[in-house]
Amino acid sequence: MVKLKSHAVAQAIRTGDISAREVTEACIARIETTDTAVNAFTGKSYTRARQEAAAVDALRARGEVLPALAGVPYAVKNLFDIAGEVTLAGSKINRDHAPATQDAFLVNRMQAAGGVLVGSLNMDEYAYGFTTENTHYGATRNPHDLQRIAGGSSGGCGAAVAAGQVGVSLGSDTNGSIRVPASLCGVWGLKPTFGRLSRRGSYPFVHSIDHLGPFADALESLALVYDALQGPDPLDPGCHAERVQPVGDLTTGVEGLRVGLLGGYFHDNASDPAREAVATAARALGASEVVEWPDAALGRAAAFIVTAAEGGSLHLDDLRTRVQDFEPLSVDRFIAGALMPVSWYLRAQRFRRQYRDRVNALFQHWDVLLAPATPVCASPIGAEWITIQGTQHPARPSMGLLTQPISFAGCPVVAAPMWPTGTQGLPIAVQVIAAPWREDLALRAGWALQHTGVSHTKSVEP
Repeated sequence: MVKLKSHAVAQAIRTGDISAREVTEACIARIETTDTAVNAFTGKSYTRARQEAAAVDALRARGEVLPALAGVPYAVKNLFDIAGEVTLAGSKINRDHAPATQDAFLVNRMQAAGGVLVGSLNMDEYAYGFTTENTHYGATRNPHDLQRIAGGSSGGCGAAVAAGQVGVSLGSDTNGSIRVPASLCGVWGLKPTFGRLSRRGSYPFVHSIDHLGPFADALESLALVYDALQGPDPLDPGCHAERVQPVGDLTTGVEGLRVGLLGGYFHDNASDPAREAVATAARALGASEVVEWPDAALGRAAAFIVTAAEGGSLHLDDLRTRVQDFEPLSVDRFIAGALMPVSWYLRAQRFRRQYRDRVNALFQHWDVLLAPATPVCASPIGAEWITIQGTQHPARPSMGLLTQPISFAGCPVVAAPMWPTGTQGLPIAVQVIAAPWREDLALRAGWALQHTGVSHTKSVEP
């Protein structure tokens, strides 16, 4: 029963086929059995989880209507505040901080929806990376091949769902940190529109690009969690409460979707398995026309500048006084960003306004666009290079080649897990991209991919 997908678990608890306590205990047992190998968790909230599960069971015993995610276990990237715990953000330095006094806004939303929080998850330090090879807390390993990366910076989120430790997790995505782990771990992920969900109570990385969003074990679970996370937050001026929009029936309007394939930059920077994944998704959705995303390479370059400048500025005091305590894989980039001329940053942000206008114009003609999520499947832990169409690229930054141009425009994206041939069973995802504020279209296209059987998760025993 506990092997059900998360949306089905909630339904089984609602009907009394299983209790929230049983689901939670099975979840805890799974974490304890598998996490020595996977290393997804940096903190475990078992006492709280058992209390939240008991509260769900008490509601049902009283005959009350249960909320949408009643009894569904989940975990969060360790940059989300959890009351009573230190918010690590993948760092050594943050260990010295005081524990959070209250939960992050989205953790509150999950609790209100009946979710059961079981712990916090590993990540790249301060979210600056695509591999979760964290020196302080160890590398998170890909459940499909423990010698390979899980992606990042939300690597623990993707690995925990892929390993069946939880069916749902919450992560962050600045330049691809939800979509990259979802792709490499073979699970569903959603990067919402920039500004859609409140970021209050999450440790920042790049204020002008940061997004928060869910991972899940099925498209229906992803949509259910996304709906639960939506809501006004008057204390976060970057959250656009007026934009709350429930997904609704995933099956409606799918046949009429106008679907295009991104070519050019997104084709040239993709391996053969990544191209195969997109071609398979395109056939399933009846798409054949190739579309050019404007200035993709420039969008990525500008995203790099904004990321480095804001990230370096945020950590400037610690770079001056505790540089030895930073992650070796990211400290040089933080220092370079702190030294970047402000004129570069201003030019990148001015370009961004024009860039978004050109990108948004595409959606006058298309409802969703398809592109690979990562250029290759998961690389070995410690690898310095990946090969794309015969050319070597630095491994750690290049996992975001195909995600950065999209997040810089703020568009919502569903990462749909695919299983191309010739990858030794490793997954790779397709990005299903929609216009800002149209997550519903991306989710409906994702449902169609799942419904036709070309996109799905696979159970794995790490």
